[in-house]
Amino acid sequence: MSSKSLPQTTAYVRVTYQSWSKGRIEGDVRASSYEWQFQWHFKAGKLSIHPSLGRALIKEPLGRFLEKYDYQLEAGSDYTFVIRAKF
Repeated sequence: MSSKSLPQTTAYVRVTYQSWSKGRIEGDVRASSYEWQFQWHFKAGKLSIHPSLGRALIKEPLGRFLEKYDYQLEAGSDYTFVIRAKF
């Protein structure tokens, strides 16, 4: 099976708040028809996502994205990443 035939969904992330001293990044994430708000407490490694509807779909891929890019993310900026699943 080639990677082109795998299901995928693009997630759109907007960082709305960032504080290095507090160790926190906040923002919104959208994938397909779902929308969530998140708080990433990177010093503690904790990710909160609201509302709960569909949270299980986004928590792991968003967590991986934030862990990989947290020090490159800036408030007011938009980012995307691909999830290997169809929402």
